[in-house]
Amino acid sequence: MSQCTAQQQRFWSPEVRQLEPYVPGEQPKIDNLLKLNTNENPYPPSPKVVAAVQQLLQHDAACLRLYPDPDASALKQAIATQQGVDSTHVFVGNGSDEVLAHIFKAFFRQPRPLLYPDISYSFYPVYSQFFAIESKMIALNEHFEIDVEDYQQANGGIIIANPNAPTSIALPLQQIERLLQAHPDSVVVIDEAYVDFGAESAVSLVTRYENLLVCQTTSKSRSLAGLRVGYAIAQPHLIQALEAVKNSFNSYPIDRFAIAAAVASFQDQDYFAARCQQVIEDREQLIAQLSALGFEVLPSKANFIFARHPAHDAADLAQQLREHGIIVRYFNKARIDQFLRITVGTPAQHQRLLDTLQQHILKS
Repeated sequence: MSQCTAQQQRFWSPEVRQLEPYVPGEQPKIDNLLKLNTNENPYPPSPKVVAAVQQLLQHDAACLRLYPDPDASALKQAIATQQGVDSTHVFVGNGSDEVLAHIFKAFFRQPRPLLYPDISYSFYPVYSQFFAIESKMIALNEHFEIDVEDYQQANGGIIIANPNAPTSIALPLQQIERLLQAHPDSVVVIDEAYVDFGAESAVSLVTRYENLLVCQTTSKSRSLAGLRVGYAIAQPHLIQALEAVKNSFNSYPIDRFAIAAAVASFQDQDYFAARCQQVIEDREQLIAQLSALGFEVLPSKANFIFARHPAHDAADLAQQLREHGIIVRYFNKARIDQFLRITVGTPAQHQRLLDTLQQHILKS
């Protein structure tokens, strides 16, 4: 898309001219592309998901002329049952990014700054700017880990991705509990987009801490990135604030297909657990294989890894892989500009990546 001129931007609201939008992983149209840059699940969703969507289309297509349930009650109940909470503890939205937007609006416009890691999900600074929220980035330690002691300062809220992105490192549950105890008057948000791949969820703490809000998604572990269903779990007084924001923005956020598909996914826990375990096994194998090629790989609890090679520039590696039809995520940012974020794929996809590295790139 061509850039607007300053003359054309005179129609924009002044604050929009200053926005620095989030940049999603690219979706190029390349033949025989191996896409390892957007952390999509390499395995399909549950067959019950497909059946639920087909049934809706075949037997109740007339319902598409009607608005969906604005409360998405069936979905909330399915999530609540799977998570072991009451449905009053559940909020749903169009992907976790929309849920996060409502979270920022509902809780973080405070007199004191919002705290989050300096290396983390890059939507956090975007939303801070979008909602005019004062924020402060807290540096990861030398091992690219979150140190909760660094958050012992005045704040208007805390948000942490766990496992963190793009580093893939998880924060132990007891450390999250320390944050909650240290900041009883601040909302602490734990963004768990990747938690199902080996980390400990903070949902078990929700009933004990009134300041805890956990955000999750169906995009990664449930293979539903194309349907956009995210959710939050917290005590009802926090959920009510999110509902107030949602109903002031979009009162019918989840469509009928997404509701039906997501409900079916939450009802097929055996399939979900098996696919998560498969991704974990594939990840560990990939880590071992890349380590054997000389890569340093951070300890991952996500469906991606963060890796660097001491003898090869990361930007050059990313470009050379791209020339061979393989795309990975490269971040041209301080401290992490020698790392590549590589999505966990299937063993066959990994083999193509490894063969390309060995035969065409690392040998040079």
